[in-house]
Amino acid sequence: MRAISYAVTGEPDVLTLSDKQPTEPGPGEVRVAVHRSGVNPTDWKNRRGAEPGVAVEPAQVPNQDGAGVVEAVGEGVDESRVGERVWLWEAAFNRPDGTAQELTVLPADRAVPLPDEASFDLGASVGIPFMTAHRCLTVGEGGPLELGPGALDGVTVLVSGGAGAVGNAAIKLATWSGAEVITTVSGPEKADLARRAGARHVVNYREEDVVEAVREIAPDGVHVVVEVAAAANAEIVAGVLATGGAVAVYADDDKAPLTLPVRPQMLLNARWQFVLVYSAPAEWKQRAVRDVSRGIAEGVVTVGEEHGVPLHHFALEDTAGAHAAVESGAVGKVIVDVTG
Repeated sequence: MRAISYAVTGEPDVLTLSDKQPTEPGPGEVRVAVHRSGVNPTDWKNRRGAEPGVAVEPAQVPNQDGAGVVEAVGEGVDESRVGERVWLWEAAFNRPDGTAQELTVLPADRAVPLPDEASFDLGASVGIPFMTAHRCLTVGEGGPLELGPGALDGVTVLVSGGAGAVGNAAIKLATWSGAEVITTVSGPEKADLARRAGARHVVNYREEDVVEAVREIAPDGVHVVVEVAAAANAEIVAGVLATGGAVAVYADDDKAPLTLPVRPQMLLNARWQFVLVYSAPAEWKQRAVRDVSRGIAEGVVTVGEEHGVPLHHFALEDTAGAHAAVESGAVGKVIVDVTG
């Protein structure tokens, strides 16, 4: 089979295409014929590593997310799963076999049934972005453990960067769950994408005073902030957060130092939660998978430009180009067409 891998850390050109022998699924595992492989920021960050030229042994097949069809099962897995369409998450987490290959093996619970009406493009787009968004929306004090209709009734959510992959997912999940959603963007094109995702209120942070605009929409402040740039936005957050509000930070803001206005946050009894899906509790991951799957079934979890997520397709042999696109900030979802 064809596979992309890297044996040293570095720039996208360390990714090479080769022929590889398929791995047999072990106990509790499935082997999936991958149709689409989704690329996330953590994929290129892992490939780049702390410094270039560090040996990776065994060679790593990149990319956590994907979609395809189960073609073999290991001991303990129901054989009826063979032929099942699935979406994949954390395929490469602490494992050498990601989704940038024609066949990948992973734990059976990381291959989640994908409805026939859902495309493989959608399946490859949901894992890390939607699970991250789910984690961000469930961090509030006394907040819900699960998402869905009514879970966020009466809650106002501010999504920073609503045109990004996680921002788009947060808008959709929060709106589905009944929240009043406000989002910030950097320009009119991104504002259009955020509205297509379902955001009712969109603030252009380059042209408007964000605190003033948000307070006009939500005079008592916002209850949850889904934050992509905490270092840049700390003062803004302090100005818009409601008493008892929570801030979920899911990106490192280019490693900028974060300075919090402590006294204002103390007065609000505010909570700051840092979010990384990979190290999140296992029981929460299973809840997130269930909720995201429900969102897919109900037509809430969507991709495509009409839903605020432009798709950018790359051939398997150009996985390096796909990584470079994500690293350079491509707006939308970058997908590697593995087969079909």
